[in-house]
Amino acid sequence: MGGIFGVISQKSCTNDLFFGVDYHSHLGTRRGGMATYGENGFHRAIHNIENAPFRTKFERDLDELEGTAGIGCISDNEPQPLLIASRLGSYAITTVGVIQNLDQLAKEAMADGFTQYMEMSEGRLNATEVVASLINRKPSIVEGIRYVQEMVEGSLSILILNENGIFAARDRLGRTPLIIGKNDHAHCVSFESFAYLNLGYHDVHELGPGEIDFIRADSYRVVQQPGNQMKICAFLWVYYGYPTSCYEGVNVEEMRYRCGDMLASRDNVEADLVAGVPDSGTAHAIGYSNRSGIPFARPFIKYTPTWPRSFMPVHQSQRNLIAKMKLIPVEALIHGKRLLLIDDSIVRGTQLGETTEFLYNSGAKEVHIRPACPPLLFGCKYLNFSRSKSELDLIARRVLLKKEGKCTPELLAEYSDPDSPKYEEMVEEIRKELNFTTLRYHRLDDLIRSIGLPEECVCTYCWNGKE
Repeated sequence: MGGIFGVISQKSCTNDLFFGVDYHSHLGTRRGGMATYGENGFHRAIHNIENAPFRTKFERDLDELEGTAGIGCISDNEPQPLLIASRLGSYAITTVGVIQNLDQLAKEAMADGFTQYMEMSEGRLNATEVVASLINRKPSIVEGIRYVQEMVEGSLSILILNENGIFAARDRLGRTPLIIGKNDHAHCVSFESFAYLNLGYHDVHELGPGEIDFIRADSYRVVQQPGNQMKICAFLWVYYGYPTSCYEGVNVEEMRYRCGDMLASRDNVEADLVAGVPDSGTAHAIGYSNRSGIPFARPFIKYTPTWPRSFMPVHQSQRNLIAKMKLIPVEALIHGKRLLLIDDSIVRGTQLGETTEFLYNSGAKEVHIRPACPPLLFGCKYLNFSRSKSELDLIARRVLLKKEGKCTPELLAEYSDPDSPKYEEMVEEIRKELNFTTLRYHRLDDLIRSIGLPEECVCTYCWNGKE
């Protein structure tokens, strides 16, 4: 994943930019970057943040990052923002999303024979650099952004800073959010709506799908109207969105309460306490507890001072180690107890299986699992929610293939239907493989109701394969 933030002010923007970007640190742990523009032109700093928080890496750069306008990012992929000198002038650019046809777009941009790219490790291209090269093929920045939106397969939201202001463009189908905030002397634009609240900004405008806005210190204007179709990612609410954020008017924490409430409304399990697998499962568990009457408790505590989110590291072995090391059991709340755990999802099953095992080893009598979303049968190709290199990394897909020996669209449709016998068989196989006492997933129709948006406005590809 990743997050982006920009600010343009009538006075120095450095502190607001610094804290606004830092508030996106939950979205990635590989690289962070900021670029500013002021009297002396552009300044930029990029750091690897895999082994240290964003704040500690960038505090020493703040004196040099002086200016009245700036953009920044937390990136789980390429280094950015980039500073570009082009026929459209000089500008800084940062992006968030996943471009499935990146190599094809790069070849197209090189077709005129004058474009070249800096290669990263393993011959990979910097997606933001490719985007800039495509924008530069058109006579204006707005036309260039519009061209990129049309060409990209996947998802892409963009911030561009030049001497005149900030261009903000939301993904063509709105898979990721962009929201404008305002105070007395500045405007900002942010992936996360909460990122500017403590900086004294208030909500002004949420960009629609494909919308392009031009932002100055004293105003913003829409330069491309939003499209009619939206496919915002449902996992914003289920998992990686921050609890205090709102997307399309729907608060993350409140949605998770509703999600847990609906899980409980379809359940009749007997348990001594209900707990969330921290952090994202906690609010779901509170909603479940409130509806079911089963007491909420924390039978393990996440040690947060040093351990990052476990899905971020590239290597599976490192993710598993982090997941194990950061959860500390509270034996007094585990021994002899019937536990009901709510996790945001089951991807590979490795981490939750190990969590269940150490609960049994700590004396748990039963461990009931209630994921806050349906079984994942399709790998995300829009936002890289899962780093799986193959869909067979998904435990639900592995079980399907093991049972059927093949994987056809018809079988996938049947296995994703919560009212079908095949679905029940798959859930039971997952339960046995991971050694849960019982397993019941959140239904997709209930998940959509938990969010509260029309079904056609929400991306559900990873559960039902529908574009």
